[in-house]
This record gives sequence, C-alpha cells and structure tokens, in this order.
Amino acid sequence: MVTRPRLYSGMQPSADSLQIGNYIGALMQWRELQQSYQAFFSVVDLHALTQPNDPAELREKTRRTAAQYIAGGIEPSRATLYVQSHVPAHAELQWILTTLTGEGEARRMTQYKDKVARYGKDAASVGLLVYPMLMAADILLYQTDIVPVGEDQKQHVELTRDLAERFNARYGRAFTVPMPVIQRETGRIYDLQNPTAKMSKSAESDAGVLWLLDDPAVTAKKIMRAVTDSEGSVRYDRQAKPGVSNLLVIYAALTGRQIPAIEDEYAGRGYGDFKKDLAEVVVNEFAPVRERALALLADPAELDRVLAVNAGRAEEVANATLADVYDKVGLLRRA
Repeated sequence: MVTRPRLYSGMQPSADSLQIGNYIGALMQWRELQQSYQAFFSVVDLHALTQPNDPAELREKTRRTAAQYIAGGIEPSRATLYVQSHVPAHAELQWILTTLTGEGEARRMTQYKDKVARYGKDAASVGLLVYPMLMAADILLYQTDIVPVGEDQKQHVELTRDLAERFNARYGRAFTVPMPVIQRETGRIYDLQNPTAKMSKSAESDAGVLWLLDDPAVTAKKIMRAVTDSEGSVRYDRQAKPGVSNLLVIYAALTGRQIPAIEDEYAGRGYGDFKKDLAEVVVNEFAPVRERALALLADPAELDRVLAVNAGRAEEVANATLADVYDKVGLLRRA
C-alpha cells in the first residue's frame, strides 16, 4: 500500500465569516490537495488567543469557521478536520520547541517585529512572540511533508524546518522536515475599496470585504461599488489599475479562465457590464457554500460530533509523535 504524503494547514477563527481571499487562497486549493495528500486541516483557536477575545464569540467563530471549511469542500471523511485545542499535543509540543528556540530568533519573526514597531512592546504579548513555535508544533506533530502557505507565512515554515533539523540533530530523528508550498498568486485578493491593501478579516471598513456568508444582494452591491479608475478599459495592470486588476484576478480564479481571455471579452464594454457579470459569478459560487454552512450551523451538535471524531483521528498521529519526542528528550513516562 502506497502512503500518501502528508499536508497540514489551518486558519484562525477570527471572524464570523471567511472572506473571498480565504476562499480562493486557501479553501479552493485545499480541496484540490486533499485528493492527493493525507491532509490535516485545523481551526487554530489557540493562535487566536494572541488577540483579546470574547469567550462566547470565540467558540461561535470556531464553529462557524469549521462549518465553512466543510461547506467550501473539505471532506471530513477524507481529510482530518479538527479544532486545534481539541488536541492537547499542540500546546505540549510547543513547549519543547520553545526550549530549542533562541530569544533573538523569536524576536526576528516578522509578525512580532511588525506589531512591536507599530504599537510598542507592551502591545505584543509573549504569546505572540512564541506563536511561531506553536505553528511549528502544529506542523511537526503530523510528520508533515508540505505546508501550503501565503508568502507572509513562509518565514514561520522556515523556522519550523530549522527547529525540526535542530531537534533531529540533537536528540535523534523525530520529525519530518516540511517544505513550504507558496499558494498561487490568485490567492492574493485585495480590498475592493482600497485595492493596494490585501483583503483582510480585520479590515477597518466592511465595504471592501466580500464575506462568504453575506447575503447575495450585499455581495453584488459591494462588487458594483468596487473602486476602479477613470480609464474605462478592462485590462490587467497591477500598478496602474489595481482595482480592475483585483477584480480580474477574482473573475479568473472563480471561473478557471485566463485573464487575457476575460480582457478580450470585455474590450470596449466598460466597467458596468464587467462588474455585473463578476457579481453574478461570485454570487453563484458563494450560494451553495453559504447554504451548506448555514445548514451545518443549524445543527451544532452534529457539527461538534464530526469535529470530535476528526480530533480523535488527529490525536492518534499527534500523540505518537509527542510520545517519541518525550522519550528522546528524556522525560520520565508516567507509570
């Protein structure tokens, strides 16, 4: 029997709904990859604790994120889809990896440096400082071969590789050294009202964000009001025409068409027709996902059951890795 290579990825439950950048940049690619990899997908709720959270809202966002994973095409019977905190080995392995990480190494991580530079040291918790070690634990627990990530997370995967190699050299081989796989450029979607800024769940304004669970009429209105320019021609030029270029990327990603073919179709037709057709594409893509997610959320007991079953599968792999690590570092097993 040929064993499929393993894949790990996850998203934080930081909003009630995923946005189109999450859908195109992660979910669309994950559902393809789960066909050829033994995939582990996690709702990384422990990572979310690096920001202040209302406890009830965090629990609800965690369920909603998991429901959207499934609605977006992740199959819990094929991939292992679970909530990070349901597998305690994540936090336990993080501690071991933290003891292998230099303070300067941790402080050089871009995410931590950026927050300190923007808000000062007091705004950045120790949790944010050691966040990359938790991400490394997420990955290494499953003997992961590849990690699909955006360019902004590549540094964390490189640290994960360093820690895996460091542990293996010091204590004996316990970890597969993973490879980052940078998600396709189509995964970089920009804010509809500020097309030079990446679309984000934490955007200051809702007007530029296309939420997966938005009412279809709201989604269409946001697209029709998207910032473009005064030229009036539908063509891709990321520097000169960021708004139109962003809309072209969305159109191409959701239809599987090439951007030059879309440019040809709308040559001489202006932005009105283009935006109207794009709104129809997005609404038609989101509609079944939205319907399925809301149906899952209407039966939280069944959703929790699916997540519990998957957490059990994840634990079998994670606990075996952790036991090996504990033995190798010399921790005494409980009698």
